[in-house]
Amino acid sequence: MSKAQVQVNGKYPVYSSESSNNGIIGYTNIPEFVCNKEIPIYITFGDHTRTFNIAQESFSVLDNVKVLVPSISNVKCLLFIITIWQKQIPNLGYSRHWKAAKNCILRLPQTSDGKIDFSLMERIVREMEELYIQDLERKGKRKLNAYLQVTGQTDCRLTDSDRAFLDNVNTLQWKEFPLGNLFTKAETKKLPYKAKELPKQPTGKNTLPCLTSSFMNQGLNYYVPRDKSTVLRNVISIPSNSDVYRAYYQPNDFTVLSDAYAIRWKDDKIKILPLQYLFMVACINRVTNLPCYSYKNKLGGWNVVKNKQITLPITVEGILDFDVMEQLMTIMQKIVIADIANHTSQSIDAARHIIES
Repeated sequence: MSKAQVQVNGKYPVYSSESSNNGIIGYTNIPEFVCNKEIPIYITFGDHTRTFNIAQESFSVLDNVKVLVPSISNVKCLLFIITIWQKQIPNLGYSRHWKAAKNCILRLPQTSDGKIDFSLMERIVREMEELYIQDLERKGKRKLNAYLQVTGQTDCRLTDSDRAFLDNVNTLQWKEFPLGNLFTKAETKKLPYKAKELPKQPTGKNTLPCLTSSFMNQGLNYYVPRDKSTVLRNVISIPSNSDVYRAYYQPNDFTVLSDAYAIRWKDDKIKILPLQYLFMVACINRVTNLPCYSYKNKLGGWNVVKNKQITLPITVEGILDFDVMEQLMTIMQKIVIADIANHTSQSIDAARHIIES
């Protein structure tokens, strides 16, 4: 079958020599190989990638894929065998590997009378699958506990008060504010470093994260010495020369290196809490983190951004409602953590279903 014949939608999978997605590159409605009572299972071998896949439904293949008919139909035993087999095949780069694979000698467990011990293979694979599920469950619990610890939540369930708040969220009052009325640009010393010359991990005296225009890791991808650097924290960072103009709340120590800047709350009499900062970051990104801005169509620096209007909740007296910001973000954190927990649970259930089937 040629690659041009592969469909996005179809009934039967098409296997390629690629290692991703279990070798499935697309689908077809006319299978070359049919799984039936006589041959219920096939094994495909990617000649260039040394990858094995077990096919339990009819399928087709592209070039550079060998199709093998196993003498047994026990999937767990086949998993054991192809795992052992794959480890014996030398890596020949992009060359074809079947010439080496077919000559491999496999060491398999045997019974006391010298026969292949298929029961032992199946038991080993079953135990490994169960250990895999247990590991997924442990990682899921650790991830959930880590999120709860970071956010200061005890659990991710919405309270009656949370639900009542959400039911009345449409009654909140909102008002537009120019960013320049709320924030001021943080002044920083110009640093005599180039990003490509700096370490990407804390090394020696280079222990202070520095901000660039990158949207990876909140723009903090390099480290500089603290000496003679302007140390900032509890501010919002915004790129000034980037392909993505995404703002971030920066709660920890950092400094500015290039192509970005930081803004801090203007009114010294009001202390902004982390969740309130996060709420305002989301509002800022509604006017800065837009697909229309890029290297070719730049958003501009603070002189432009300070005139952007953001919408924030206000009290009946018309002043900023920081309590609403705090409560909304607390509820959103719970919802996000609950979604993560649900996704993790679904992943574990899916893995268990695949293993059991």
